[in-house]
Amino acid sequence: MLGITHADVRSLIREGRLRGLPVGSPPRWRIDLDSVDDYLDEQAELTRRAALWQQSQAASFPELWGRGAVRHDD
Repeated sequence: MLGITHADVRSLIREGRLRGLPVGSPPRWRIDLDSVDDYLDEQAELTRRAALWQQSQAASFPELWGRGAVRHDD
């Protein structure tokens, strides 16, 4: 579902980014579905912010440099 390795999942659990626990013998991990949804939302937000940052780095802001009209006068 996440496209990551078992070791990555265990690492995310240790970091507290996913909630899960081993069940049975031999142990098989059970991961809380809500924590997966939260993790995916977090990753989507990080991706969105990175895209906005990249876009801002490529954009020209004439209103900051003293040329052109201010479009959004907060």
